[in-house]
Amino acid sequence: VRQPPTPFLQKLLAIHAANSSDFTSSIFCEKFSHIPCRLDVKKPVFREKSLQFLAGQTRDLKSKSVVFSSQNENDELERGGSSACTDDSMLTALGNDGSNPGKAAVDSLLHCGADRSQSAENLGNQGCLLDKLKAVHLHILAMEQWNASRLKLCHRSYSISAGNLIHFLALKSLDVAQLKQDLSSVGLLNLETINPHVIASLSAGIQTLENLNPNSLNSKGTVEGVFNSKILDKLSKGEFKISKMTQRASSNRVLLLGQPQDDRASHIMVTIGQEAVESGTLINDLLETGTTIMRINCAHGNQNVWSEIIRRIRRSSHMLEKPCRVLMDLAGPKLRTDKMKPGPCVMRLSPKKNGAGNVVFPAQVWLSPQGAGAPPAHLSPDALLFVDGEEFLTKLKIGDAVRFSDARGKRRMLKISKKFPIFAGVGFIAECTRTAYVQSGTQLCIKGNKSKPLVGFVVDVPPVEQFVRLRVGDLLTISRDSSNEQDEATTSKVGVHRVTCSSGYLFDSVKPGEPIAFDDGKIWGVIKGTSNSEIIVSITHAGPKGTKLGSEKSINIPESSIRFEGLTSKDLMDLDFVATHADMVGISFVRDIRDIVVLNQELAKRKLRNLGIILKIETKGGFENLSLMLLEAMTSPYPLGVMIARGDLAVECGWEKLADIQDEILSICSAAHVPVIWATQVLESLVKSGVPTRAEITDVANGRRASCIMLNKGKHVVEAVSTLNTILKGSSKKVNAELKPLVISRRLI
Repeated sequence: VRQPPTPFLQKLLAIHAANSSDFTSSIFCEKFSHIPCRLDVKKPVFREKSLQFLAGQTRDLKSKSVVFSSQNENDELERGGSSACTDDSMLTALGNDGSNPGKAAVDSLLHCGADRSQSAENLGNQGCLLDKLKAVHLHILAMEQWNASRLKLCHRSYSISAGNLIHFLALKSLDVAQLKQDLSSVGLLNLETINPHVIASLSAGIQTLENLNPNSLNSKGTVEGVFNSKILDKLSKGEFKISKMTQRASSNRVLLLGQPQDDRASHIMVTIGQEAVESGTLINDLLETGTTIMRINCAHGNQNVWSEIIRRIRRSSHMLEKPCRVLMDLAGPKLRTDKMKPGPCVMRLSPKKNGAGNVVFPAQVWLSPQGAGAPPAHLSPDALLFVDGEEFLTKLKIGDAVRFSDARGKRRMLKISKKFPIFAGVGFIAECTRTAYVQSGTQLCIKGNKSKPLVGFVVDVPPVEQFVRLRVGDLLTISRDSSNEQDEATTSKVGVHRVTCSSGYLFDSVKPGEPIAFDDGKIWGVIKGTSNSEIIVSITHAGPKGTKLGSEKSINIPESSIRFEGLTSKDLMDLDFVATHADMVGISFVRDIRDIVVLNQELAKRKLRNLGIILKIETKGGFENLSLMLLEAMTSPYPLGVMIARGDLAVECGWEKLADIQDEILSICSAAHVPVIWATQVLESLVKSGVPTRAEITDVANGRRASCIMLNKGKHVVEAVSTLNTILKGSSKKVNAELKPLVISRRLI
C-alpha cells in the first residue's frame, strides 16, 4: 500500500489544485510572458502577488514565515511578511480564508534543505529528494498551463520547442542550488545538462526514485486532476521524450543551416565582400577547406557586388559538389562614423628594415594586367599594382629591372623575381629595396639591349584611407553635417579632431557624462557637451601611441536610452534583394518583440516561406528579451537561429560579463532547440597575421557547443578555415588514442 504524500507535497498540491481554472487566464499568461531571459530568483515571477514558502523538509508541524510581495498604488512591488505560522495556518494563507489563490504564485518552491543543522544523511534522504523533484515538476507544468494562450500562438512546427523553453524558464525561476547538491550527492541527475528536454529528464529522475522507494506516491496520480487534459495528453503521448526533443533540435539545425560536412558537428561560416569579386580563386579555396556558409554584410557594397558574389558561390558550390548556403545580414540601425574625404591616390612601397635602418627584406609587389584581380591565395604581397600595357607585360621576364620615378620625383627600381600564370594572362612578383610612393599614371620602363624601351603605366591606385589618431585626453567633435568636416592635416588645434555621423538617433538621445565607445570598444570617451548638430567627446581610453578612428567604424552608447526603429528604410529595400537571392537573413540589433513583429509583417508581405531568420544578439536589450523574442518568432514557420555578435555585445554589456552572457544565450537556445552561430573575432590573429594565439584556439574549442562558428574576412582567412576545420573534426577519442597507456611495474605492486 502506497503512503500518502508528505505535508510538503500536500501543500504544493493544494497550491496548484486551488482554482486551477484561473491558471489559464490571460492575466497569468501576460504576467509570465514578461519574464526576462536572465532570471533573478530574488524577484517575483509575477507582478501581482507572489508567495515564497520557506518550508523545512521535516514532516512535523513547525513555525515558518511567509514572505510575499504585492503591488502598491504606484504599480511597484512592495515586500511584506507574516509572523511565524504553522503548516495549517500557511494553507489558510493560500486561500482557505476566502481569498482568490489563483492570483498567488510560488516564486521559490525549493528551500527544503535550507536548515543547515541537518545532517548529510538527511540531505540525501530519497523521500525528501523525491518530494523536491515532484515540486519542481508540478511548478513547471503549472507554468506551461499559465502560458497556454501564448503557446497556442506558436506555429505547429515550434509548439514542442516553445513548450520546452517555458519549462526551462520555469526551472530557471527557482532556487535549485540545494536540489542540485542533493541530486549530485546520489549521482542521479544533473540539472545543468537537461535544457533540451527539461520535463522528460525530471520525469525520468522521479521515476527512478519511485522505483527505489516503493512506498512513495505515484507521480501519475499526483498530476491528474490538477492540470488540463491537453498537458496530460502531451505527457502520455511522449511528445516531450528525450529522443523526440533531440530529434527536434537536430531537425531545426539542418533546416536552417543544412547538413554539416566532413564529419563535423558544426558549420563554418565566412564573411566575404568585394575581395571575392576581385579574386578568381577565393570562393573555391574557402569551399575546398571546409566552409559551408558564406555571409555577406549589407552594410558594405551594393546589389551589383552582392549579385556577383552569390553567382560565384552558387557556381563554385555546384562545380565542386560542396553545398554552401548564403546568409545576408541587414545593416540595421547601427551607429557608425561616416565616410571621410578620400585621401590622395598614392601607394607606399616600404621594405622591412632593422634597427640600424638596413633593409632586411624588400617590399613584395604584385604586378598584373588591369582588372586581373587579386593574386593567388598562397601569395601575400605588400602592394598590388595594376599595369596598362599588354606588350610591356608580355615581354616582362624574371630578372628584369623595371625603372620609374615616384610621386616625389625619386628614381626607383623594381626587380622581377617570380612569374605566375593567372586567369587574365600572367602576373609577377617584384621586389623593391627602397621606399617609394607610386601613383596612377606612373610610367614603368624596361630598357632593351637594341630595341626601344618597353613602357607600361600604373592605373587604378586606390585613395589612401583617411583617419584621425586619438590619444587619451584628446577632444573629438562628432558632427551631424559632413560639410563641417576638416582634413586631419588642416586641423587647427593639436588634440582636437572631427568626424561625422549622419544618424539623428545619436544627437537626439545622448547626454553629458555618458560613456561612448568607438570601433568595437578600441576607443572610449565621455560625452562633455551636446547640441543639435555636434557632440563633444573627451577621450579616456586609447592605445599608448594613439588609436586610429576611420570611416564606417561603430559607435556605441551603452548607457543611453536610445530607441531605434527595428528595420530601417535601407533594410526594407535590401530585404527585397535578400528574399530572392539568399538562404538566410540576419536581423541586426534586435531589442524586443516589437522588432520581431515588424519583421514577421514584412516577411508576410513578401509571401516568403523558406527564408531562414537569424536574430543577432548584440545589445543589452536583445539579451534580456531573448526568450520573449524567440517565442514571438516561433509564431511563424520560418527556420530560426541566433547569432552571438560578441563585438557590440561586449561593449554594450561589459567585457567582464561576456563569458556569462554567451553561456546564458547558449542555454536558452538549447532549451528552445534553436541553432546558435558563434561570431566575432574568432581566430582573428590567425585571419589577419597568419599566427593564432593560444586563447583563440581555446575559444574555438569552447565554440564547438554552437551549431556554427563564423570567421571574419582577412588576408589569411583560407588558412584560418583549414585550421578551424581541423579543430572541429578533432574529438576526445582521437586525443585519447594518442595517449600512451600507463604501465605499472610489477616491482611497484
